[in-house]
Amino acid sequence: MSKKVLIADDEPNIVTSLEYLMNKSGYEVKIARDGDEALVLVESFLPDVVLLDVMMPRRSGYEVCQQIRERPDWRHIKIVMLSAKGRDAEVNKGLSLGADTYVTKPFSNRELIDKIDELLGGAAKPGGA
Repeated sequence: MSKKVLIADDEPNIVTSLEYLMNKSGYEVKIARDGDEALVLVESFLPDVVLLDVMMPRRSGYEVCQQIRERPDWRHIKIVMLSAKGRDAEVNKGLSLGADTYVTKPFSNRELIDKIDELLGGAAKPGGA
């Protein structure tokens, strides 16, 4: 059974690129284009990992991260914050709210896949890249 990834980002080019990368790497993927949709999909899809953009409409990635961490039944979900904001204050805020890691855009696709694999315990995936 493949691992599930929720991509929560409102930038179409980034979503397209991440969706292709995750599918190619063997993950089952769902897309949320704003913070509210991300929380709805976390509830119904129960992803193993959420790739969470910090700046999204309706609800920021920080708010989504905090709400995921408040639910005991969602504590197993790994959160990778994605942001063009790479200052220490933003990184520390994301990590203090419960993100497992923080990746600054632009990022290397290989490094992102390696981080996700590491968060998931290096689990082998079908059709891995």
